Amino acid sequence: MQSKRTHWKITWAALLGAGTLFAAGADQPADPEAERLATAVEALSRLQDVNLEEKPAIKAAVLRVLEKTRGTANFVKLVQQFKLTDQNPGLLEVAQKEPAGEAGVAAMRLILAAKDFPLLKSALAGTNAPAAAKTAEALGHAGDKQTVPLLEPLVTDAARDAAVRKQAVRALAQTQEGATALLALARADKLPDDLKYTASSELNAARWPAIKVEAAKLLPPPAAQGTEALPPVTELLKMKGDGANGAKIFTRETTACSKCHQVRGQGVDFGPALTEIGTKLGKDALIESILDPSAGISFGYEAWQIDLKSGDEAFGLIASETVDELAVKAQGGIITRYKKSDIAKREQQKLSIMPSGLQQTVTTQEFVDLIEFLSSLKKP
Repeated sequence: MQSKRTHWKITWAALLGAGTLFAAGADQPADPEAERLATAVEALSRLQDVNLEEKPAIKAAVLRVLEKTRGTANFVKLVQQFKLTDQNPGLLEVAQKEPAGEAGVAAMRLILAAKDFPLLKSALAGTNAPAAAKTAEALGHAGDKQTVPLLEPLVTDAARDAAVRKQAVRALAQTQEGATALLALARADKLPDDLKYTASSELNAARWPAIKVEAAKLLPPPAAQGTEALPPVTELLKMKGDGANGAKIFTRETTACSKCHQVRGQGVDFGPALTEIGTKLGKDALIESILDPSAGISFGYEAWQIDLKSGDEAFGLIASETVDELAVKAQGGIITRYKKSDIAKREQQKLSIMPSGLQQTVTTQEFVDLIEFLSSLKKP
């Protein structure tokens, strides 16, 4: 059996190797550097109950290894092992990199344990929307009630990016306190319309019976044809669809998909062309885009309300604009041009021009068939 003295010799040899590695820098070949770094991490992982303030040499080695492992799972492991409280920015990088991964969630929990709320608020309030959304996602997976005061303000802040607000709803729904906060907003009629589908989907699938009961009353799931309620998205994804039948449903008069969208040149040129939509969106995203059209409006397809000085109005997409003229494309693809001097006001709408409720014109199986058809529309 290896003696404790021999163990320390091995550990110190590894740490000294780490010091040599970092001092050598770029002169070291890539593979040997990676091997030495792995050895240094392994050596440090053997040290238990070490007070770094009493061991300056070890502390120096730890800090060197942290610098080299920043953004990785090993970084989180070392911060956790040595109970470091000054590495939260590095932990946040890991959480944003893999918000649903083990290392990312562990990193977020360490930040919450340190109560570094200013750092988290700054990340959520930043202009980098994707990073803010990833931060919100990691907060949700952390499953900590401390996240509620951080996330709840995002839900009602109309000035924030829609993806960030939607992710905040999903994150809140992962704790009972957060789910309760969402229901309180719905009860007070303060839950924004463009987030009601997301909240409904999340809360009706919650694991807390009382939450589910109230969600069914305040935010009932969308119904299919008749009074049949659509199953949760997770169940819809398990169902087998008939793409050929879905193609027929796409052009059916009651669903009217082809009156606004083109597929391979067929249909009306109004909304986004769907010829390659299956390449761009997975089935889960396709389902959500139909059930909640306002959740992800494509750039250039925002609806506008145009008030004319004559008292008339126009509503549609802005097809083009010059210094003197505005071209508005109405549903059906018809373009009308207006002189800017005749326009009293124009306002971008928050809701999609695509109407909601399509699922009410089909059965659940037909809805699944339609999704199967759209999913099959991919690049050759």
